[in-house]
Order: sequence, then structure tokens, then C-alpha cells
Amino acid sequence: MTEVLTSEANSAEPVPFIDLKAQYQTIRDEIDQAVHRVFESQGFILGDEVSGFETETARYCDSLAAVGCASGSDALLLALLGLDLGPGDEVITSPFTFFATAGAICRAGATPIFADILPDTFNIDPQAIENAVTPKTRALMPVHLFGQCADMDPIWRTATQHGVTIIEDACQAIGATYHGRMAGVLGRVGCFSCFPTKNLGAAGDAGFITTDDRELASRMARLRVHGDSGGYSHHEVGFNSRLDSLQAAVLRVKLAFLDEWSDARRENAAHYRGLFSQYELEDVITLPQEVPELRHIYNQFSVRVHDNRRDEVLQSLRADQIGCTIYYPQPLHLQACFAGLGGQAGQFPESEKAAAEVLALPIYAELPLSHQERVVHGIAVALGREKATGPVTYSFDMPDSRAA
Repeated sequence: MTEVLTSEANSAEPVPFIDLKAQYQTIRDEIDQAVHRVFESQGFILGDEVSGFETETARYCDSLAAVGCASGSDALLLALLGLDLGPGDEVITSPFTFFATAGAICRAGATPIFADILPDTFNIDPQAIENAVTPKTRALMPVHLFGQCADMDPIWRTATQHGVTIIEDACQAIGATYHGRMAGVLGRVGCFSCFPTKNLGAAGDAGFITTDDRELASRMARLRVHGDSGGYSHHEVGFNSRLDSLQAAVLRVKLAFLDEWSDARRENAAHYRGLFSQYELEDVITLPQEVPELRHIYNQFSVRVHDNRRDEVLQSLRADQIGCTIYYPQPLHLQACFAGLGGQAGQFPESEKAAAEVLALPIYAELPLSHQERVVHGIAVALGREKATGPVTYSFDMPDSRAA
């Protein structure tokens, strides 16, 4: 479907990077009823709300089981511990990701081994994974960054060839698909974050894990309650990562709207493409790439700003009250806490280049078109590519967001 849209470029209205209040206004009654239900029950830890959330997320992700936990970071840690990964084991992952990816590996006692990313998708390079395998490799942890799945076919081949397991860091990718298969069932375990700004966001920290291995699910459920199998009987040492009933109740409401919100993010991405084309910025800005047959759910809309002008654009947008941010300004191999791993500048050039160029723009489902126009106009101004002021008309092809 093709739409033609007209908007005003020069509104002084601030543009937030994300507006959680706008989302809440659309589901206020449902959220309030869910929270009231928990308070009426006075059951705040685990219980029926959490088990209901686990059943519903497992169904959504097409997995046999799901385990709720306190955060996406804990989801990664529980997966590693559940698979007995620890000292002496190496886990290959990306250096261009949120800190918790490698942090969880270290917390489990294992060693993160980094492999560089592909420049077009920001996701880990399957060939770099293959090159990084050693006799100590026990697992691969691809990250589905910004809402698009990593290229899993060659990663599966590497895992099979070397007899190692796959843990998906799907913390930014609930609802994303890879050739028709849901994120979270593309490895042995899938790990998700429900941080408030995610496509499926809680009213605080929350996370969950998916797996088709029911025995492993039971173990991870035990590990999240100090290894207690019931009746204060501890067969192993776990830790406290219980999911609150209040968070589960909120998430159950939001899960029903998740596809609608992700579709809206995809539509907003299409709007951006039309705007960047209209402003003739595609020679200085590289837009996110959607891989054919993959469904990108746009947890982030991260562009690349060329010619070392990213920070200049960032400062200009913020001065104009336009929300934007950087995911991520420093790759993990250059973080001070990982200095013992021996990472050096220049070791992973694609990750370092991405860290110097990426800029995340507002993409939340309720984002008005006029705000998107403000964003792109602001970038044009920052780069000295401003078009004549006044109404801007453009057309674009709307994506079939369920086709991939």
C-alpha cells in the first residue's frame, strides 16, 4: 500500500526519544485492572500471574516452556548456569551489544570471546564466530541486536560442527522472526528483557527465558529461587531472580498488544525511509537494513552518520529538543573491566566503526509523523542539507509487517 503524507517541518514541539506515558494512555484501564487484581490477591511473588505469563509467552514465542525472572541480565545468567557453563569455558559473542551480554558470561565464571559484527545489520559475523572457535568453546551467544535476528543458518552449522550449544540474546527481539521462526527458539535457550523501553516492557525490571527443553526449564526455574526444589530443599546453589506478580500482570496485558505495537514501529521505520529519501540524505546517512525474509521489530532505529559527524548531529538534535541517543558508544572489548581479556583498539574494526557512527532515533509505536518530520529535518539542518521550509510531501510503500 502506498501512502502520501504531508507534514510541517518547523514545529518547536519537543520530540521525546520514547514516550511511555503515551503507551499507558492507550491501555490505562487494562493495566489498572491487572494491578488491582494483584493487590486484591496480595500475592506478589511468582504465583498464578507469573505462571500465566510464562504460558502465554511460551505460546507467543512458539517454545515448549518459558521461565520468568527478574531481568534480561538474569535471563542470560540463568541460561549459562542452567547449561553448566563456568570456569574454563569460552562463550563466543559480539563486542557490539549491551554490557549484560558479556557481563553475564563473566558472572557465570566463563570467558567471553568476542567476534566482530557485520556492517550492514550490526549483528555478529558468522564467519568471525567460526574463526573464534577453540577447544575451550562451549557455547555461542549471538545477539539479535536492535530487533533483527542474527544470521542463524551458518551459526547453526558452526554449533553442530563443533558440538557447542547456542544461547540467543534475544533481549531486544521479542516478535522478530528468522525465516518464519520466532526469536527465542533459534537455539537451545532464548533470553529476553522486559525493561520498560522494550517492545514488551514491564513497569520496572523483568525478563524471561524460552526453551524446548522442559528439564532445563525446570532447572532454571529452580535456580531463580536459590536452587530450592520445594520445602527448603536445595540441591544446588542458585540466586534470587523471581519475577514479581505485578510485573507479570502488567506484561500479560501488554503481550496482547505486542504485535500491534511492533507493526507500528515497522510503519514508523517506513515513514523514516520516505523522509530521508525526500530530504536526499541517503549519501550521508545509512539507514537500518532489513534482511529479506526476516521480521525486524525495531527495538531501535539506529542510523549511521558518516564523515565523523555523528556527535555533531547528536548535539544539534539535543539542542533542538529532539530525543536521540547512542547504542553503543564503546564496544565491549575496549571496556576497562574487560582489559584482562587483552582487547586492543583496531581488533574488531566493524564494531569500533559502528560505535563511532550509530545514532538511535525515536521509533516508539505512538510516535507522531510530525515528530518524525522534526527528527529528519533536524538532521538535515545539522548537516547543512536543509530543504526549503514549509510543508513536505512524500510517498512511500507501506511494509507488509507480517510477511517476514
